[in-house]
Amino acid sequence: MYAVFKTGGKQFKAEPGDMVRIPSLAAEPGEIVTFDEVLLASDGSAVSVGLPLVKGASVTAEVLRHGRDKKVIIFKRKRRKGYRKKQGHRQGFTEVRVSQVSL
Repeated sequence: MYAVFKTGGKQFKAEPGDMVRIPSLAAEPGEIVTFDEVLLASDGSAVSVGLPLVKGASVTAEVLRHGRDKKVIIFKRKRRKGYRKKQGHRQGFTEVRVSQVSL
């Protein structure tokens, strides 16, 4: 069984037992969250494709932790002008463990 769900403007494929890093959620570690925006779901034999969502399907997961990704360096430069600008960014994430995919 697996499902493709949408959260934070991105899509993720999940199977029961998978650990997935998603954009930050406002949930404490240990909480159970449900994602209702399921775009595609499969029970092993049949695949259900939503138009745009699969009716009645959901993905249930437990929040494990919050963290921040590796630093991404942004460097801007204009030739012959002496303009240089260096920035760093660390995107926040929430790590969840998928416990159930229901159709």
